[in-house]
Amino acid sequence: MYPRHANYFVIGVISLVVILGSENVKIAEGKVVNGGSEYPAINCRKHSAVLTDFGGVGDGVTSNTKAFRNAISNLSQHASDGGAQLIVPPGKWLTGPFNLTSHFTLFLHKNAIILASQDESEWPHLPALPSYGRGRDAPAGRFSSLIFGTHLTDVVITGENGKIDGQGVYWWEKFHKKQLNLTRPYMIELMYSDQIQISSLTLLNSPSYFIHPIYSSNIIMQGLTINAPIGSPNTDGIDPDSCRNVRIEDCNIVSGDDCISIKSGWDEYGIKFAMPSQHIVIRRITCNSPDSALIALGSEMSGGISDVRAEDLIAINTESAVRIKTAVGRGGYVKDIFVKGMNLTTMKYVFWMTGSYGSHPDPHYDPKALPKITGINYRDVAAANVKYSARLDGISNDPFTNICISNVSIQLNEQRKKLQWNCTNVSGVTSNVTPPPCELLPEKGPLQCPFPTNSLPIESVKLKSCYTKVFF
Repeated sequence: MYPRHANYFVIGVISLVVILGSENVKIAEGKVVNGGSEYPAINCRKHSAVLTDFGGVGDGVTSNTKAFRNAISNLSQHASDGGAQLIVPPGKWLTGPFNLTSHFTLFLHKNAIILASQDESEWPHLPALPSYGRGRDAPAGRFSSLIFGTHLTDVVITGENGKIDGQGVYWWEKFHKKQLNLTRPYMIELMYSDQIQISSLTLLNSPSYFIHPIYSSNIIMQGLTINAPIGSPNTDGIDPDSCRNVRIEDCNIVSGDDCISIKSGWDEYGIKFAMPSQHIVIRRITCNSPDSALIALGSEMSGGISDVRAEDLIAINTESAVRIKTAVGRGGYVKDIFVKGMNLTTMKYVFWMTGSYGSHPDPHYDPKALPKITGINYRDVAAANVKYSARLDGISNDPFTNICISNVSIQLNEQRKKLQWNCTNVSGVTSNVTPPPCELLPEKGPLQCPFPTNSLPIESVKLKSCYTKVFF
């Protein structure tokens, strides 16, 4: 049903070791301690329970929606007394959506699989997001995400590489047949929340976006394996949306859409909501997405995107590396973007910016709301088997400015285009770039495009060594 591409699988596993706690001891994730499990987290919990304590049945057939909801409701009473963790033991745990609580950890055993229900009656309906004004799939609202929460503090979703399978085929088929009156569910969505950790999990087959933190802050996402068929619709990997102080690291993503997409609202709704995405660190990411980007900025960026720092990135068989998407009517800005250290293989584009990504929520957007794209910096890029070096299309009377590209080597494939650098309405400089860039980005002698030397506060957050205290 979906197109098949070469290089479907990214080969290799990223090994992640985290410095834990004030004692500065290095402990690998998922270490077994006296039969229990030790894991890194932003905070440990005083109280623990297992899903089976609340009637959970891990046979892959019985619905555990009530078990998850009852467990979390019961454990929420410990929020002010050291918090609580819910352990999902070995088994296949079919469930509809459930909401998390504050000072809470959801921990998946290495042999646990959470399966998303395909019974629509189990999925609550939610209103459209205020910074979007409508659903992405349909004008009305949306289905709740599988794992959801709003106005929370101190939330951890982690495990020993346990799995969450969104069983998205059901939703993808309805999308393609235009049978949806509401926007498809996301796998994990936390709104208006602070201090979030999502780590050490395998996430499969989300109905739409996998991870969507929105209107939230102080977020760490690390050690994730995210997989969806490369033809599946809108299965973005990680989408921080109107979020600040975000750290994304050590993830492998195979996706039908952008591996990472930074957003901040859509046209007049995003402009009015006015909550930017800013202070974001992305590092050590491997992406495979033949129809989309390693990292996308936009296209919904009307609240603004700034201070994004990305380094040590790998893309394999991916349409583009870091792509900027915007349009007339978006307003907002994308500025102070810093990227260094990309290793790219089998790409349609290395550099891609577009000012004509023209989908709109409704006809009421302001055609005078022009986005400001400036301060875009790329350096230290090695790319092989490339069709186009760059397509950089700004907006007439609203050029993309202050672009810097340095130390770039691009090897072209047999399908290479004659015009390698297609540039309109852009300005900036380049240094030590091959093939030679367009005239709008002239060579300016030896220079190194900037990358910040200071650290963001989210980078200094150290994880504590925590325990499940439950034996299987």
